[in-house]
Amino acid sequence: MRLAVIPARGGSKRIPRKNIKAFCGRPMLAWAIEAALESQCFDRIVVSTDDEEIASKARDCGAEVPFLRPLELSDDYTGTIPVVAHAIRTLQLQETSPDRVCCIYATAPFLQGADLSQGLKVLEESGADYAFSVTRYEFPIQRAIRIADSGRVEMFYPEHFNTRSQDLEAAYHDAAQFYWGRTDAWLSAKTIFSRAAVPVILPHCRVQDIDTPEDWERAEWMFKSMAFQRKKLR
Repeated sequence: MRLAVIPARGGSKRIPRKNIKAFCGRPMLAWAIEAALESQCFDRIVVSTDDEEIASKARDCGAEVPFLRPLELSDDYTGTIPVVAHAIRTLQLQETSPDRVCCIYATAPFLQGADLSQGLKVLEESGADYAFSVTRYEFPIQRAIRIADSGRVEMFYPEHFNTRSQDLEAAYHDAAQFYWGRTDAWLSAKTIFSRAAVPVILPHCRVQDIDTPEDWERAEWMFKSMAFQRKKLR
């Protein structure tokens, strides 16, 4: 059985009510739920929340909310793995036993059903414990600079001052959209960012972390631009 878990707590600080705030005309989490439904990968799509209003919105969008998350797993410091593990264990008590579980972030409006399908395929074919979305850094990290205590600039890797960008190894970062995993990996809290995982590479144009109001505004402009381009191609 394949399960989607969408964490969506109610206590967002930097963008209040972020998970259900209207994004391009719909509650933010509606886009993640739609992608999960579109993928046809899942037997159940469950939203893990501590908030009754979020639970109601999630059900309206087509997801299940068969439990409310306890407060001790709903603070600013709780990580993704404990939240997913709690969902799995709670559903196991309700006689649901998934073998593949995908955590989908509620703030992933650029996620597409095909990405989730590809993630599942990569997980199965690789034999890895996890498969998750990544994207390439736009600028070589080996040429990054820091501002020292003196206020002056220095390179993190000065040995690469004269290295051509095309000669540097590519680096990737978490795209913060989805994480496929095997149930035993989630329950044993196996580290995701490790050799236990394989990447699903997404293009830059569909990746935007949404933590601040500025991130939100940028994401809406990106989303509207993509929608405009789709209309032009029809």
